[in-house]
Parts: sequence; C-alpha cells; structure tokens
Amino acid sequence: MQKKMMILGASALQIPAIKKAKELGFQIILVDYDENAPGFPLADVKLVVSTLDQEEVYRQALIYQPDVVITSTSDGPVRTAAYVNEKLGKKPDLSYGDSLCATIKSHMRDRLKENGVPIPAYYAIHDFGELKKAVSELNGYCIVKPADNAGSRGVVLVDFRDCSGQAADSEKEAVGLIKIDDEKLREIYEYSKSNSRNGIVMAEEFMTGAEVSVESMTVNGETTIVTITDKFITPPPYFVELGHSQPSILPGEVKEAIRKVTLQAVKAIRLQNGPSHTEIKVTESGPKIVEIAARLGGDFITSKLVPLSTGVDMVGSSVLLAAGEKTDLSARWEKGSAIRFIPGIPGRIRSIAVEEDIHALEGLEEFVLYKKAGDEINGTKSSNDRLGHVIASGKTAGEALDIAGKALEFIHIDMEKE
Repeated sequence: MQKKMMILGASALQIPAIKKAKELGFQIILVDYDENAPGFPLADVKLVVSTLDQEEVYRQALIYQPDVVITSTSDGPVRTAAYVNEKLGKKPDLSYGDSLCATIKSHMRDRLKENGVPIPAYYAIHDFGELKKAVSELNGYCIVKPADNAGSRGVVLVDFRDCSGQAADSEKEAVGLIKIDDEKLREIYEYSKSNSRNGIVMAEEFMTGAEVSVESMTVNGETTIVTITDKFITPPPYFVELGHSQPSILPGEVKEAIRKVTLQAVKAIRLQNGPSHTEIKVTESGPKIVEIAARLGGDFITSKLVPLSTGVDMVGSSVLLAAGEKTDLSARWEKGSAIRFIPGIPGRIRSIAVEEDIHALEGLEEFVLYKKAGDEINGTKSSNDRLGHVIASGKTAGEALDIAGKALEFIHIDMEKE
C-alpha cells in the first residue's frame, strides 16, 4: 500500500520538500489556508485548512490517515505537526511540549535559560504596563517583537536614550537619561502585539555584532552542523533580512564558538530527529541565541544556498528522516553561494524592467520578482515587503555576493514615491 505524507504548508518555500516526498513515492496530502498556494498542483489531496488550526488538521488526519505529518520551513506548523503526530500515536521527533520551545519565543527563552544557553536579557510582556517597566529595566534601548511569529514581522528597535545629556522630563518616566514617550511606545506595543498570534510580546536586550544562522540536522539525538550562514539585515528600527551567504567568513575560533552554542540550544529543545535553524548574534561576550527553530531555514537558505555551497540536500534529508530512511549529510564540496533580496520603498510600483544582459551573468543561478507594476509597497518592515531576489554561486562566498550584487544592477524598479 502506498504510504501517505501530510505536509503542512504549500507555499513556494515548501515545494522542494513536496517534490522530494513525491519522488520517494508518498501520496501527498497538502494543507494550506490559501486555496491558490503554489504547491497545491503537486498534491494528491488538497486541504484548504489553516496549518495553525491544530484540531482541524488532526480531524483531517483521522480521515486520511497519513503515515507522518511534517512541515518544512514554517514555524507555526511545527507545533501543529508535533500535536497531530502525538495524537496519532507516532513516535515524536519533537514532542508537542518541546515544540512550544522551538516556536514561541517566551517558552524558548525560558527553556534556553534553564539549560544555561547564552541568551540576551528578556521579558515576556502581557500588557502595556509590563512593557513600560521592561523598557525601563533595559535602559530604554531594546528590541520589541512578537512572541509568536516569524519573518521579522512586528520586530522594532526601541530607543529612548537621551543623548543630549539633559535631565529627563518630569512628566515622563525616567531612568538615568531615559525619557519614555508613552504614545510612541504604545504605538510600538500595538504594532508588535498585532503581529503576535498569542498576543504576547517580548522585550529583549539589544545585541550588537555579526549575525549568522546555523543549518543543522539531528538524527537520533546527534546533531550535525552542515554550515554557518552570514546574514545581512536592514538597519533599525526594523530588522528584515536582505541577504545571506555561505560559508560564513567569520574567523575559525568564532565559528567554533557558534557551533558549541548551537549544539547547546538544539539539546535544550530536545529535538530527536529533524532539521534546525539557529540564529545567533556574535556579541562582545560571545555568541548568543537570537532564536532557534525546529525546521529548515527559509529564504531559500536550505533549499538553494546549502546545495550550492556544500552539495548537501538538507530538504531531501529532512523528508527521508521523517520517512524513517537514512540520510547523507556529508559535504561534497566547499564553494560559495549567496542570495540578495530587493528591498521595498514606500509607494506604488510604476514599472519593473530587467535588462537582457542579466541572463549572461556567469554564476547567476536565478532571479525572481515578487511584485508587479501597480502594487503598493509599504517600505521594508517584514520579509513580506521584499520585491524579489537573486541567487548566485561562486568559488567563495565573497564571489557569490559580488555576482548577486551585479545582478541587482540589471533590475530597475521605478517607484511613485509617497
């Protein structure tokens, strides 16, 4: 009898996993709230259901009886997959309780702290009063972000430091030379809270230093670090990823410290089998965890960049692992790969033009545009606001980045600015 795999999410980033599961002979049951999701044409069974609706996904699983339920690159469905697999009596690669620590930042911070993993100072915020107090404790300079979301949605830098050296306003709460603007802080709170699925907001110490992600795979409790990815982020107040490159160009001793902290974090969330994507800031006091996710890295990091830079098929390995098959995580080569995203500028797109010469650019692997003429753009406040991307490969990460940068010069977006 043909085995069945239920895959939560049918977005473009999920398609590589869907294709791999089909190659392995699985009947594919696809779940997504968007009836026009690009992965649905590959489905044997199409279910227009929210991947976050645990009870409805479980009800559908009782009907279709999949052998396993997985997701690929999305955070929220990690919880749903863990919940449904447990309810179906499947062996948990990540228990439902542990999945909360890999998807909800307040749970994540608590678990990492309990296990002595280096993290920033943090507060879980349930109302505006708690946020105001936390901002004071963090000296008016911190990150505010949703406890339950991804893709830089709702992430804002709070900076109420008074650089003038003058005393703080008596009408406003003051800590040292900090003046907290209640109206501005409330606006930030409402913005971040509106992006939090569970309504909880985090206030965290602002960490400075290089940012990386670590792409790993755990098999029977043993974790293999496949590669470390350098990340390029928009400046404050929003922190949107505009590029990634592999392998990391950080010094060897720094990368070794990053590996050590990553292994601590994976062990802390008790992942037994499956991929993980760990984001880390290299601070003056050493690497600290930004977030850890029990899934593959998005932004085409694992589906495109990892195969180009290492020859390792992490997407295929994750599907094989879910199917109970053996995986091969050994690198076949060490090359460079990079992705650059096109940031959004507030306004309406008047026109988009791509020069023909882009097709002759050696090392350019692909370019994709997400928007079209007439679309309204809200700046770059989250990953959803990016206009497109280019992916390049080279002998080194630097060469790949250079090629990606040249490719962007061939893409011309004319905006009607606000």
